[in-house]
Amino acid sequence: MNSASAAGSAATSLRLYRFAAPSRFYALTGRLVPWLWLITAAFALAGLYTGFFVAPTDATQGESYRIIFIHVPAAWMSMLLYLVMAFWAAIGWAFNARLASMLARAIAPTGALFTFLALWTGAFWGRPAWGAWWVWDARLTTELILLFLYLGFIALVNAIDDVRRADHAGALLALVGSVNVPIIYFSVKWWNTLHQGATVSMTAAPKMASTMLGAMLLMTLACWAYAFAVVFMRVRAVIVEREAHTAWVDELVGVRPRGTIRP
Repeated sequence: MNSASAAGSAATSLRLYRFAAPSRFYALTGRLVPWLWLITAAFALAGLYTGFFVAPTDATQGESYRIIFIHVPAAWMSMLLYLVMAFWAAIGWAFNARLASMLARAIAPTGALFTFLALWTGAFWGRPAWGAWWVWDARLTTELILLFLYLGFIALVNAIDDVRRADHAGALLALVGSVNVPIIYFSVKWWNTLHQGATVSMTAAPKMASTMLGAMLLMTLACWAYAFAVVFMRVRAVIVEREAHTAWVDELVGVRPRGTIRP
């Protein structure tokens, strides 16, 4: 790498690092959230229309398979968001980074929502496919454990009054719980389960029609945009709560400086 490219990379890193300040991150996310909601709506409408009206009927499962356009993206997001939450929680713990810990807290409810959605839609899919709403299958059981881990993280960080201690305890739980994510992913390979294997893989050709795959990817992008929008909105609220009585927050919420005489 020559000196010019190294200098450019360093300058880019510095520009990104400046957003680690809660006040700057608050301002940045405030500009991004409306666009993220617009992207969410556009991709969700396109994905639902393609999945429910354009994609062909499955030869084996009939119309009931269409639940995958919600179930599969939700399941993907449930696992991904847990790893992202654990990553930011660890960064906050290791480097005492306030914003990283705030991000971990903001991600947890959205991850729990996607996990619940994956389990709920899975039950609706399992009823016609397996004849039961729930079976103690390896994939289903480990996904249920993931929901409990999310709920445990939320409960733990809110049960401890000291914010730093709560962040550290939550980070420990998140890191230990992250072991469950690869178990969920590989459960259909490690054990003989009712749950079908991966339909979409990075190492093999898709096992579905192109319109089905397109609808699933559109819904996945919608879920991504939704997650960013909701997490950014939630972390903005956490920032205002934690940074209360700082000068920039007081100015933001319209608090008058001490000693100011009201007219």
